Amino acid sequence: MSQSPVIETRDLTKIFRTYRKEAGLMGAFRGLFHREYTDTKAADSVSFSVGEGEFVGFLGPNGAGKTTVLKMLSGLLQPSSGSASVLGYNPAKRPTELKRQFALLMGQKNALWWDLPARESLELNRAIYGIERTEFEATVGELSELLDVRDKMGVMVRELSLGERMKMELIAALMHRPKVLFLDEPTIGLDVMSQKKVREFLREYNRRHKVVTLLTSHYMQDIEELCERVILIDHGRIFFDGSLGEVVGRFTLTKIIEADFSAPLPEGFTPPGVVLERSPLSIRVEVPRAEVPKACTALLSGGQVIDLSVQEVPIEEVIRRVFGSQQEEHRLDSLP
Repeated sequence: MSQSPVIETRDLTKIFRTYRKEAGLMGAFRGLFHREYTDTKAADSVSFSVGEGEFVGFLGPNGAGKTTVLKMLSGLLQPSSGSASVLGYNPAKRPTELKRQFALLMGQKNALWWDLPARESLELNRAIYGIERTEFEATVGELSELLDVRDKMGVMVRELSLGERMKMELIAALMHRPKVLFLDEPTIGLDVMSQKKVREFLREYNRRHKVVTLLTSHYMQDIEELCERVILIDHGRIFFDGSLGEVVGRFTLTKIIEADFSAPLPEGFTPPGVVLERSPLSIRVEVPRAEVPKACTALLSGGQVIDLSVQEVPIEEVIRRVFGSQQEEHRLDSLP
């Protein structure tokens, strides 16, 4: 018998109403008696489910509705309509049983006290969650070892580097052993090495504990290394739910061919497809998938090829194009 989803949403919708103020003094005066409002659907009939142990990427441009959905799943926002279930609980009711079983980590928000050493800040979280001393010591010991911050526990939070602080935030989020983890831009602003360390930790933690994880990130390397499945959202609506490989297959009709030559190409040589990069001894072109054999033949015939490779369009470029086309479709649909 199949297990019930750990996270499930059905037509989850959030509408924000904002006051539209008219310009000028007369506009302000009229606003005292008659106000006009604009309704914005930050989440529009969002439906998806996530099973036990899944690590899912939740992608979209700024303002797409990602954080709004995470906040509704965390109980921080009440939905306008639709329903959500996390571990069998309705997050909108903010039950205590659910609060002890999930964590929300936002890369641009701080959960630790800046004027306390990291260890004491974590101690406060221990008291808030009512975690036993022995369990606290074991959990913090394991997490600080995995994140390589054992020697930073006595340092004031405000004196930690951004990468070190994010690692401590991860420890604070995970010290009560949540079954569900919501990550909103956890690597934002981190240097390359800190991003790598955080990704390695999240991968290993998910493998060990099978915690359900929903991740939003603008760094495609986060998604490629951590998520087998992605959900794409734009203007509050989900338009794709599947694997990264499916994204490439569904939304790209081209491939990239790179060729290196032992001698410069003839001056009259006309390369196939769209030239992305070109130098005297190399060329990089993008061609329709169906024309790859013909393009390879043209390159082999046109010069003295010493290396030839056919590649998929980089996933970050695919995602950029997908959201670009979605933005254009939305603009056209909104035209009178």
